[in-house]
Amino acid sequence: MPAPTTAPKPTSDRRFLGRLSLPERRYVADALRTETVGGVLLLVAAIAALIWANSPLKDSYAAIRDFHIGPAALGLDLSIQHWAADGLLAIFFFVAGIELKRELVAGELRDPKAAALPVIAAICGMAMPAVVYTAVNVIGGGSLDGWAVPTATDIAFALAVLAVIGTSLPSALRAFLLTLAVVDDLFAILIIAIFFTSDLNFAALGGAVVGLAVFWLLLRKGVKGWYVYVPLALIIWGLMYNSGVHATIAGVAMGLMLRCTTREGEEHSPGEHVEHLVRPVSAGLAVPLFALFSAGVTISGKAVSDVFTQPVTLGVVLGLVVGKAIGIFGGTWLAARFTRASLNPDLAWPDVFAVASLAGIGFTVSLLIGELAFAGDPILTDEVKASVLIGSLIAATLASVLLKLRVRRYQALCAEEERDEDHDGIPDVYEEQNPEYHLRMAEIYERKAAEHRERAQLAGASRDEADRPA
Repeated sequence: MPAPTTAPKPTSDRRFLGRLSLPERRYVADALRTETVGGVLLLVAAIAALIWANSPLKDSYAAIRDFHIGPAALGLDLSIQHWAADGLLAIFFFVAGIELKRELVAGELRDPKAAALPVIAAICGMAMPAVVYTAVNVIGGGSLDGWAVPTATDIAFALAVLAVIGTSLPSALRAFLLTLAVVDDLFAILIIAIFFTSDLNFAALGGAVVGLAVFWLLLRKGVKGWYVYVPLALIIWGLMYNSGVHATIAGVAMGLMLRCTTREGEEHSPGEHVEHLVRPVSAGLAVPLFALFSAGVTISGKAVSDVFTQPVTLGVVLGLVVGKAIGIFGGTWLAARFTRASLNPDLAWPDVFAVASLAGIGFTVSLLIGELAFAGDPILTDEVKASVLIGSLIAATLASVLLKLRVRRYQALCAEEERDEDHDGIPDVYEEQNPEYHLRMAEIYERKAAEHRERAQLAGASRDEADRPA
């Protein structure tokens, strides 16, 4: 098969949920593939934690979770649970920082006009859960400290649900979900940095800032080698932890410093290369271990009923299930209406609502914010964790039903996106404006036509031979 002499120029459709450019589609597919595997591991870890914490071995779970390790002289004598939340999740937020940087300089967020709609949707998808939680607790007389708990979306858990129910979304919907998660992570980072910063240690904070400056300078000088950056990153993380600012902010800051644009002769930017190396560690190790030591709450019939009767926990559940869906869908619809953006004709508004419902799965960051919001009340912390789990389960179930109703349509769209009849490695939908593609297809069909004419002649000769008298 002759190869094309010139590669087709990437094309993109700027309609809402329109076709992605080919490079962006490939990036999204690669990123979500890793997140899906990580999401399944996350799901397994969460189930294991629940079984362990509710089994006869529950005392061993608590003992391991609360076991302290680390150098006390450096202020790092932490429990295993804290190492997972403050240490391992810094890796998760490092990847989130790289994703955000890439989206801002090379992805869907680089164009303000194209970015406006998903950004508005994400902001509404964080604001509405906070409003729902606040309303429930004002009416019920509960604590307002947990307003931020239902605002976060867990992309890995959402993708795990898609993998479990066997639904593959078209690339435009997957990219929309990923963009929502990136913007969601940004605002979650800001919430943690602004609202959950304890008394500041300015000496440690100053040291962390100096470390970040050195990190940035080394990157700009082109210094390479993990043996330089990993020790420096650990120092920055330790200083940030002791400063009173949540330690995961160090991961975000370092991720944002990486260059995510390609230069001449580069196939991938340094940021994409590092992300490719670190994302499996984040999705496959850091986040599942955090889930293992954070999701283990005691579940009983009374505990479940209390979730729906106490204002704090009910606010979290309704925030995730109702607030997320209404916020994202409503924000998207209003933004599209006032910007006169046209929805991709291959999709419908119920598809947007289904994805909005799927975004109600708030696991990793919601659990983290729940621990921070109610750090002084371990009983309420466990109740909030249970409400996050139940709310995420309800959102996952609702989204699964809605997505299954359209599964045949999604399968047809995915098959069309993957169709590559000329076998050149590029989906045919991206070559419709390329004359060479049509010439190759003409050659393919001419060969097939010649083959069928030959078969017709052979079949006719065989029939004549059979009809000849003996």
